[in-house]
Order: sequence, then C-alpha cells, then structure tokens
Amino acid sequence: MAIETKETYGKEYIETFSQQKSEPNWMRKFRLEAFDRSESLAMPKPDKTNITKWNFTNFKHQSEAEESAIESLDQLPSDIKVFVDTEKEDQNFVLLRNQVAVYETLDPTLVEQGVIFTDIFTALEKYPELVQRYYMKEAVAIDEHKMTALHAALVNGGVFVYVPKNVVIDKPLQAIFWQEDQELALFNHVILVAEENSSVTYVENYLSQNNEQETVANIVAEVIAHDNASISFGSVDHFARGTTVYMNRRGVAYRDATIEWALGQMNDGNTVSENVTHLIGDHSVSYAKAVSVGRGDQTQNFTAKIVNHGKHSNGIILQHGVMKDSSSAIFNGIGKIEHGGTKANAEQESRVLMLSKNARGDANPILLIDEDDVTAGHAASVGRVDPVQLYYLMSRGISQKEAERLIIHGFLAPVVNEIPITAVQEQLTQVIEGKVN
Repeated sequence: MAIETKETYGKEYIETFSQQKSEPNWMRKFRLEAFDRSESLAMPKPDKTNITKWNFTNFKHQSEAEESAIESLDQLPSDIKVFVDTEKEDQNFVLLRNQVAVYETLDPTLVEQGVIFTDIFTALEKYPELVQRYYMKEAVAIDEHKMTALHAALVNGGVFVYVPKNVVIDKPLQAIFWQEDQELALFNHVILVAEENSSVTYVENYLSQNNEQETVANIVAEVIAHDNASISFGSVDHFARGTTVYMNRRGVAYRDATIEWALGQMNDGNTVSENVTHLIGDHSVSYAKAVSVGRGDQTQNFTAKIVNHGKHSNGIILQHGVMKDSSSAIFNGIGKIEHGGTKANAEQESRVLMLSKNARGDANPILLIDEDDVTAGHAASVGRVDPVQLYYLMSRGISQKEAERLIIHGFLAPVVNEIPITAVQEQLTQVIEGKVN
C-alpha cells in the first residue's frame, strides 16, 4: 500500500515547518532523512487486520487557528474538564490544543530539582542535546516501516519528560492532547525518561470530536527507565470516529527498573495500537494492563508485547476487551524470552466479550521462548454474553440495557481495578460509561 504525501507535505514543506518551529539543525536533517526513507518503506502489516483501505492520507498537518494561552482551567469546555481536577492549583500539567501548548504548569520544587515537563518544541529549543540523546534512539527506529518514517518526518506535537537521578515525584504529571480542529492530524511524539533511582507517574489523554471529518493520528511514545527507576504510564485514548489511529508505545527498562502501563483504549475509529516493552536489565519488570470497548463498525488491532532480555526479568500482560454492535478487534499478547534471560517470567491473559451477534473478537496468545530455565504461561478466552447471566439480572427487574452495562463493568473491572493510577481508573470508568450508553 502506498501513501502519497509528496505533493502536499514534501521536503520543501518539511524544511519550512522545521524553520517555523525554530528547530535545531539535527532535527531538520532527521525529518528530511525520515521522509526520504518513507518513500521506499512498506506499510506495517498488523496480524489479521487489513489496513489497506484505511484513511492515512486525508489530513491537515497544521491548524490555521491562532491558539492563545489559557489563563485558567475553568475556561475549558465541560467535556475536557472531566479529565482535569480544576480545583487543584498545584498540578503538574501540560495542555496542547490543536498541537499548540496553551497551558503548562510544574511544581517549582521539581523545577529546582531539574525535572523537565514541557511540550516537544519547547524542549527542542531549550534542551536540544538532551532531546537528541533519546529521540528515536533506543525505543523506536525511523525505518521500521512507513508509518514510523512518516511520523519522524511530520511530528507536529508532543511532550518531553525528564526526571533526573534520585528524584522521586509524588504527584502525577498529566498531559492532555485536545484535537479541536476536526481536520488536524496528530503526529505526536512523547519522550519520558527516568534516570537512575528516580520515580514518576505520567498520565495522558487524547480527545477529539471529529465524528464525520476524516483525519489521522500517528503517535509514538518512548519510555526509558534507567537502573532502579520506576515509571507508571497511564493513558485514556478517546479519539472520535473520524480519526484513524496508529499508536506506537515503546518501553525500555534497565537493571531493577519497572515500567507499568495502564492503557484505556477507547477510540471510536479504526485503530492499530502497539505496546512493546524491552526488559533489558536483570530484575527488570513490566506490567502491561489495557482495556478496550469497541462499538459501531470500527476495526481495531491491539498488540501487547514484552521481551525479556535480562535475568530474573518479569513481564505480565493483562488485556480485556468488549465488542458491541458490528465492531471487531484482534488482541495479540506476545511474551518473548531471549537467550540468556534465565529465570525470566512471561505471563499473559487476554479476554474478549462480544455483546451482539455481529461483533467479532479474537485473542491470540503467543509465547516465544529461547531459554530453558524460565517460567511462562498464558490464558485467553473469547465469548458472548452468558444468556443465563443476562436473564438472571433481567428477572430482578433490571432492563436489558442496564444488565449489559453491569456485565461490561464487571468484565472490565479485573483490569481497571488493577490499574495503579487512580486518575486513570476514574477517567476510564467515565469513558466506559459513555461508550456503554
């Protein structure tokens, strides 16, 4: 499948865009190299999902609207406010509206300790060497396929988070990416780095309202946990039906490091989502927890993969999905233990519930073991609502709609309740409630 962006967003456009953003020279060269590579690279081929007819070409790269700073979170519309605690003044918060940073706040104590939490273009301007050290170096490569190359060429937003050595952040950092312009594409890049012995919780939200207008979200997140660092990464993705989403979240954990993923995959449009973590160091750990609700006629493909390189490393995957109407989804769980990863552990559980006769779900557990002295296991199930369970609830005077609602919440609860970030739990519950109704 070819994606033709040359006429609209070619080299000349990329050069001009980079200059407008006052990017360092290395970033401009990186964009141009990525664009060159995109011309010859093939599209990704997610397992059992044909994306050849999906929209990846109909989008606008910049919004014409001139975004002004938001003085107070009270100015936000109600559907955005539900994701923000507007009563707290001491939040660590970044808000991008149409890919423009309009609100940023960070605890002065954290600033004094050297913590960086800002939009990607400010980071490129103020900390170019630091960004260059991590930008598409360890977690994601520009030449993996056409989507990663185009992402690198057309990045138009994102955030940069850097936690220095021995810094423990008690309060979460939150980023909201608000796609108000219905034609605007999000080529978002998120970098989260925790140095040795540091700890951070980061939560992000993707929000849009383009149910009819088509556009694209091509997103990359790179999460790096150095020795003995701890990262909790939470997200609620809630793109509207018109946005075709390619989400690529990667983690790298070194010795004794931990990366916890808590992902609410609640988009209404066609979606491919990859969550891959490499446990490089000995005794490194990753917990990947995700819930999804599909509705309408959308098609989704989710992959959670943990690769154990280090000795005594521990990777656990937990996925639950509910499919409604005529929606379909593939849930791939991949645990891989590399040669040399002795005493490593790889576990996974994927469960899919279908609420209607036209809904489709598939759970694919995969274990790839190249070492002898390890432990590994998997569980997977796909099924429809138990009519006996539904009848029991309805016999107690509960309507069918309310009964299905209770069943959905009960089915997703084992994952939602395991999520260690309270804010993500609450946001997920709200979004699930909205999709169920």
